[in-house]
Amino acid sequence: MTLALTRRASLLGLATIAAAGRARVALAAAPTDQRFVVVLLRGALDGMAAVVPYGDANLIRLRAPLVPDQAQLLDLGGFFAFHPALNNLHALYRANQVLPVHAIAGSYRTRSHFEAQDYLQTGIDHAGITSGWLNRLVGELPAGGVAGRGLAVGMGVPLLLRGSTRIASYAPAGFAKPSPDLYAQIAALNRPDPVFGPAIADGLRAARFDHAALAIPDDTTGTLKADAADETTPTHGYGFPALAHAAGRLLASTGGPRIAAFQLEGWDTHANQMNLLHAPLADLDTGIASLRTALGPAWASTTVLVITEFGRTARINGTHGTDHGTATVAFLAGGNVAGGKVRANWPGLAATQLFENRDLAPTADIRSLAKGVIQAQFGLDEASLARIFPDSTAAPAMAGLLRV
Repeated sequence: MTLALTRRASLLGLATIAAAGRARVALAAAPTDQRFVVVLLRGALDGMAAVVPYGDANLIRLRAPLVPDQAQLLDLGGFFAFHPALNNLHALYRANQVLPVHAIAGSYRTRSHFEAQDYLQTGIDHAGITSGWLNRLVGELPAGGVAGRGLAVGMGVPLLLRGSTRIASYAPAGFAKPSPDLYAQIAALNRPDPVFGPAIADGLRAARFDHAALAIPDDTTGTLKADAADETTPTHGYGFPALAHAAGRLLASTGGPRIAAFQLEGWDTHANQMNLLHAPLADLDTGIASLRTALGPAWASTTVLVITEFGRTARINGTHGTDHGTATVAFLAGGNVAGGKVRANWPGLAATQLFENRDLAPTADIRSLAKGVIQAQFGLDEASLARIFPDSTAAPAMAGLLRV
């Protein structure tokens, strides 16, 4: 089914989704003047490469070839430093508008991309819930949350935004990827085959890093043709800056969407990490700067949460990369973020301090960070937080994240 997405329709509460390069975005309306943006880094960011704990004496012992020259690092106050690709984030940090949260992980201890992406987006560490915590957040906002018809095209609505609150989507003109239901039907058709069935399923999982890619979409979904004014043309290999700029304009508009979720790929650095990680980090950095520029004065009421499914091993591997680990780093950015410092209960990098003698040990829970920021951003009570993040009493909301 193809429907025409008009600007009026989007202002009435339909959410949108688009893609450029290796970046994707979904948007949702909500009855609030506060803006909230989640950026999912799919593939597991090496937190110690993005925010380097150069003050830890064991860092060089573990991974000297992965540590940039100290003269290139962007210092954050004497112990941590940003990767040299994060110039814009460093400027925002110095303006007290970026808060890195280090040694953080989900409540799960799986090192599987597929399971971890599911848990990260549903907000629970076990099967049984098929909705995303961002969809449940929209449903908890006043006046019933998003109104609109569920729609999907191309890459589908991310698991983070799936749920009982209807979410629409669209593809920019010229976007011609198969719809997710076609992928799912191909997987179902070949599932009984002992050779092609597992191979196709593994390929789809590898492309999307969560099991949602194999689910049959809701039959209320449909296809939208993009409003010409909303078309975006990627200007970068990864596409995040172009999408971020377009999304920022929508988020800033009166009556426009207030919730956005980006998915950025390219973080799985098993080999040649020093060379391969610079480009996606620069893309993330430029994208957040583009988002801030497009938002204009609305940046003051916007909070951006950047998270990934898990970190990487503390030691470098034999191919000059890192393997799947545990704790990593998350970022908050925005005009109201209580930034200008690194928030961390640093566990240390001595052999006895590593998790299972291989990973940065987690000392903070991603659910606590997410609960703390949405509580501060939207004034939610404990009952609402419990519905958004079920079974999370062990992860109380962090305080002091925003200047409110």
